[in-house]
Amino acid sequence: MSTGSTLIANIGELVTNDPALGGLGIVRDAALVIEDGRVAWTGPSADAPAADASFDAAGRAVLPGFVDSHAHLVFAGERAEEFAARMSGRKYAAGGIRTTVERTRAASDDDLRANVRRLITEMARQGTTTVECKSGYGLTVDQEERAVRIAAELADEVTYLGAHIVPPEYGGAAAAYTHLAATDMLAACAPHARWVDVFCEQGAFDADQAREVLQAGIKAGLSPRLHANQLTQGPAVQLAVELDAASADHCTFLSDADVDALASSQTVATLLPGVEFSTRQPYPDARRLLDAGAAVALATDCNPGSCYSSSMAFCIAVAVRDMRMTPAEAVWSATAGGARALRRTDVGHLTPGARADLHVLDAPSHIHLAYRPGVPQTATVWKAGRRV
Repeated sequence: MSTGSTLIANIGELVTNDPALGGLGIVRDAALVIEDGRVAWTGPSADAPAADASFDAAGRAVLPGFVDSHAHLVFAGERAEEFAARMSGRKYAAGGIRTTVERTRAASDDDLRANVRRLITEMARQGTTTVECKSGYGLTVDQEERAVRIAAELADEVTYLGAHIVPPEYGGAAAAYTHLAATDMLAACAPHARWVDVFCEQGAFDADQAREVLQAGIKAGLSPRLHANQLTQGPAVQLAVELDAASADHCTFLSDADVDALASSQTVATLLPGVEFSTRQPYPDARRLLDAGAAVALATDCNPGSCYSSSMAFCIAVAVRDMRMTPAEAVWSATAGGARALRRTDVGHLTPGARADLHVLDAPSHIHLAYRPGVPQTATVWKAGRRV
């Protein structure tokens, strides 16, 4: 191997997500070689080539780094009292976002930047190596531009979510705010983002308003994704498929037609079980989607209101316990599924050519992520070939 190669040796269970091997593409008693920030080789330990340096995995499991394809990290403040009220019986509604908007607008750039950095570091310590970050707590041209600009400094993927809710100063004039989100606000934010998203839901934006913003975003060179069917069964999933969105996120309330549409499209159903845990909403039925042939991703939706958790391992455990996923399906959805939801081919797997994002568990098997919920199990994390 060339100078700078590293052999990860003595891997008890290597999850490659190699489709040629089926399932998680597991190789036991395995090794892996990193070179120039990429995976150069994987296979049985007995066949491992020489390298310039080595790391002993000591029989642990090694997985691709988690790919968290849905997070809202540019914010100030927190909403613990709102959470406590929900746990006392108050129903979750989208309007709570306004509290975070007020605090975010009042925060300095440095404060927002520090919070994003803190959360991404927290994610990395738990095995997450690719993070998508949305705007959506500024809701003015300058504030949304600031949000995506700060996100672009720190996150792997940036999404413009100016159409999160209608801000209070518009007095419910959704059409006027939608026009702003599709024109001047979009123009200011597009240079810093790859994606455009809309919260298409009762209390936020209807299908026509969502289409207006998404189509404008597509025209500006952004790719669509969509908050879909979180609180009600509505038109958002069908709109996501119509526009070839990379992902329809939440998918809590689905009709048979919605499931069929997702299964026959390239749009990933991204499920966010931490939200249902934190709001006492019904969990999405992952089994129904998987059995229909839909691609499923898991993500945290880390945000200060409906799910203040950065733990992908927690999402895996909840998905297995309450959404009828197998441990293997949940791990795939948190790695390769997340990559598919971001239309990334370089992450979410550990096959030659992939970015060397490794999550070394302090456990012998991926099953322990669901088997031992709430227990810290990350031994070591590598991102692009470097230990985090």
